Amino acid sequence: MSTATQTPTPSVVPQVPTAPAARHEVRPIPMSRLAKVELRKMFDTRAGFWLMASVAIVAVLASAAVIAWAPDEVINQEFFSTAIGMPLSVVLPIIAILSITSEYSQRTGLTTYTLVPWRGRVITAKVLVTLAIGVVSMVVALAVGAVGNVVGAAIAGLDPVWNIGVQSFGYIVLANILGMLMGFMLGVVFRSSPAAVVAYFVYSLVLPGAFAALAAFQGWFRDLQPWVDVNFAITRLFDNSMTAENWQQLGVTTLVWLWIPLALGLRAVLRAEVK
Repeated sequence: MSTATQTPTPSVVPQVPTAPAARHEVRPIPMSRLAKVELRKMFDTRAGFWLMASVAIVAVLASAAVIAWAPDEVINQEFFSTAIGMPLSVVLPIIAILSITSEYSQRTGLTTYTLVPWRGRVITAKVLVTLAIGVVSMVVALAVGAVGNVVGAAIAGLDPVWNIGVQSFGYIVLANILGMLMGFMLGVVFRSSPAAVVAYFVYSLVLPGAFAALAAFQGWFRDLQPWVDVNFAITRLFDNSMTAENWQQLGVTTLVWLWIPLALGLRAVLRAEVK
């Protein structure tokens, strides 16, 4: 006689619902921190340090040159500011160029855009730091020019002449800011330090000479030059002789030579693969 064995049925264990995993919200890095990092990058290398120091060095040398060789009738604050602003208009755009091209020439772009995937925020921080350096540089130049004005007047036996106002100084700052943005635009477009620097000197030296020669020998171009020559339009800011038409010419030339290429370059930076 055999007995049937019954297999015990396993008891069903009720499943306890588990709490959903906590979601960690990813917050973007504050713009102030990005700006501090970008500012530190400009001083990290030896070349970057001396390039930034060249702002004060150029201001001192230009003031010394005015004191040594300028006639007594031009020893005034406006002449010192103009003499310092002209060489700075060459140095400051190069600083702007290197602020963007260094990411590619020194191969730090992979690290930068990996730590901060939002490329637009990095570019914004670079622009803010570049513009801040331009404004601070012009304030330093104004202070050095004021010292040079006092020293030059004392050597010449004259009373210091303070003939530069807030408007004139604002025009000089605006001219240098536009120059820095021009350099930044070339850095964004070419993303190569040698190519961008060469392109800047073509912009600032070759094209103005070609336009001036064309205006001198072709009457039809003489009236057209202020509307197509961006350097000619920006130079008017140093003369403190801006009219309503001059502002229109400045707007048209910067739109063609600065803002449209900058927009195209930014679009390429935001989409191009970083190698």
